[in-house]
Amino acid sequence: MKPYIPEDLPLKSIQWPLFIRLIGQANAALARYDGILHGIINPDILLSPLMTQEAVLSSRIEGTQATIEEVLEFEAAPEVETSRYEDIQEIINYRKAMFISIEELKKRPISLNMLLNMHSVLLDSVRGHNKGKGRFRNIQNWIGALGSLMENATYIPPEPQNLMDYLSNFEKYIHSDEEDRLVQLAIVHAQFELIHPFIDGNGRLGRIIVPIFLFEKGLLSSPMFYISSYLEQNRAEYYNKLRSISESSDWSGWISFFLTAIIEQAKNNSEKAISILALYERMKTEVARLTHSQYSIQTLDCLFDRPIFKSTDFPQRSKIPRASAMRIINSLKDNNILVALKPGRGRRAGIFMFKELIDIVEK
Repeated sequence: MKPYIPEDLPLKSIQWPLFIRLIGQANAALARYDGILHGIINPDILLSPLMTQEAVLSSRIEGTQATIEEVLEFEAAPEVETSRYEDIQEIINYRKAMFISIEELKKRPISLNMLLNMHSVLLDSVRGHNKGKGRFRNIQNWIGALGSLMENATYIPPEPQNLMDYLSNFEKYIHSDEEDRLVQLAIVHAQFELIHPFIDGNGRLGRIIVPIFLFEKGLLSSPMFYISSYLEQNRAEYYNKLRSISESSDWSGWISFFLTAIIEQAKNNSEKAISILALYERMKTEVARLTHSQYSIQTLDCLFDRPIFKSTDFPQRSKIPRASAMRIINSLKDNNILVALKPGRGRRAGIFMFKELIDIVEK
């Protein structure tokens, strides 16, 4: 097998009539989801657990096993040992890389330098940190079974000496005008994975590009689109469709798969966002009724932002006086809104979970 030579973008072989129906459905589904985002006053808080779940699922495609509960519980009590430590750190880094990209987009469009910065964060102090963190590769890499040699590879990316030419073309294409932005995104994601510009972390970084592209191009009012659930559920097809591009230039099969992923994931994201918003509205009344507290909204925002937390951290994060905060926690626990993952004993703080929110996110 020889190293793959990427096609120059824009592609000259797109058969646009094949995608008319899918393009219409994908754009409509995305617009409905964006309408829901517009209706959420504080999406950064309400949808925060969905961003963590996206990091969990995108990392799972690459082999991690940690769950959202394990990630949030670790963040609540990082001093407690866990066998999933390395997996959790990769997931936390993924989320940090997403945040960094969102902040950078406020100042400048997507660029190769932005990808380098995100990659540096993604691989910080985790497995692969010594594999060219924050640098495009200058060696030949390949994809294959763990420990396999290059002659047994299932895919060999482009040779390193030509990498910057391909990346320059890739960057120009991101900022060009294509007939449809979602088809353009399908091509951007695939081309990034085919170029495979880093020694490690390409899959995760390529999936982060999806929401930031949608946000930069104005298709979403907030960069909160979580595609990894569909890709993780259809992992074999995901890889097969990408491989078909390199083996037989089958861009049509890939574009159809990606547009279908956008349609299904936009529906799923919409359902979850609506469920989370409905839970928030219901809990506004419920928490106020149960606690009789002037701090009910602060409590609620805190629970949605961090649905697994340590009791001793709650007063500071919610900015509620300690005595009131402890009384609120006990009231919500007694009424089964909070579940005690680790009950407090003596000086040891308790760890609590807002289970109903976690259940929606994991659905």
